[in-house]
Amino acid sequence: MFSYISLGTRDLAKAMRFYDAVLGPLGHVRVEDYSPDDGSAAWGVDDPGPHLWVTQPFDGNPASVGNGTMVSFLAESRAAVDAFHAAALAHGGTDEGAPGLRPHYGEHFYAAYVRDPDGHKLNAVCYKPATDHQEA
Repeated sequence: MFSYISLGTRDLAKAMRFYDAVLGPLGHVRVEDYSPDDGSAAWGVDDPGPHLWVTQPFDGNPASVGNGTMVSFLAESRAAVDAFHAAALAHGGTDEGAPGLRPHYGEHFYAAYVRDPDGHKLNAVCYKPATDHQEA
């Protein structure tokens, strides 16, 4: 359905370090490697996507977050959700909900919620049941 999602940033270099760290455990690498002077970077699959763009706003105004806006990343395992959350906290993100089951969204909905250094809300979610190596 989506080609790309864009999030604004006030500090592209910091955002690039953050997204490299938190998207790595989910299997997403940077597909467009621009210098901070170019104003943007992207992760995921190159055109036509899907990918996540992090960019300095083209209009030159400061980036801001949208109330009620969140980007959700699909995780292949609960361990990947845990790694996403840990990487976010280690790279300037803030906790918005520790990894765990959210049964009100589905029996196996295992997710973690964070905010990136610019305040954008993100989550990683695994819809798969626990494996023999994970807690139920």
